[in-house]
Amino acid sequence: MPSSTFGSLPQPQSPGNASSESDQPSPQQIFESAMADGVERINQTLATLCPDEGLTEDQLPGAMRFALTCGGKRVRGLLALETAKAYGVGETRALQVACALEALHAYSLVHDDLPAMDNADTRRGLPTLHVQHNEATAILAGDALQALAFQLLADPTTAPQGEVRAELCLGLALASGYQGMCGGQMLDMIAETQPGFDRLTTRRLQARKTGALIAFAVEAGAILGQASAEDRQALRKYADRLGLCFQITDDLLDARADAQTLGKPTGQDAAKGKATFITHYGLEGAEAKAQDLAREAKLCLAPLSVETHFLLHMADFVFERSF
Repeated sequence: MPSSTFGSLPQPQSPGNASSESDQPSPQQIFESAMADGVERINQTLATLCPDEGLTEDQLPGAMRFALTCGGKRVRGLLALETAKAYGVGETRALQVACALEALHAYSLVHDDLPAMDNADTRRGLPTLHVQHNEATAILAGDALQALAFQLLADPTTAPQGEVRAELCLGLALASGYQGMCGGQMLDMIAETQPGFDRLTTRRLQARKTGALIAFAVEAGAILGQASAEDRQALRKYADRLGLCFQITDDLLDARADAQTLGKPTGQDAAKGKATFITHYGLEGAEAKAQDLAREAKLCLAPLSVETHFLLHMADFVFERSF
């Protein structure tokens, strides 16, 4: 099994050690510790990406920094980080990929909040970027964050092999472009004016809008770690199910959670008549579907020969999250 050079999950002590069994961390505690450590490393790196050079146009990197550092679960970055770690990738290289994913995700949120899209005034409990500045600055900040994501992946410090960097850039382009996230957002907007999407179209919408980038996050770690074709296929199946589970849980939170807990307006999907799994299955049915997807995701990891502890627990976290 490849060993990682950073952030290894703490292992329970062997029976021969003096500490009692009750002192040993539970699997859930091990996961939570690894998750907190990964979020901290990602946040620290993101904070360094848009330095202020004292120029008139530095309003733009300041807006980018806010979008990058205003909070978030860092699920996409963590998935890339931990998958890369499982295949023995060093910290600097893995963080480059994790931060590229978070930059791309930040760009999507900035644009998603714009008046022309969801017209949201708050995100993560804070005023959205276009409210703090103006629409033009928010658009430019989003554009620049998208460019930053590809800059990070194309940087030779991410991978010495040009073919690995090219594959990472291609994968992110496919996951975020018209065949992925942007295409899903377009379907989401169409659903507001053309209600009645069937289950297949709704699944395609959700798989593109949220699932594609989450799926690529897992695959990105495998690309960076040069995993075998068999492992990548298993990880892709895991990630496809995880991404769809994440979107259904998002829909459930929009229907059930309060705005203060979620940090953004709720009830918007129903108000706009958007097609979601709740539309087709109801609240209980959608929750059961998300639970099934989390279970299936974990089963997809069985063929892997590398450590999957974090990925297994991430499936449970995605299903059980409350924010």
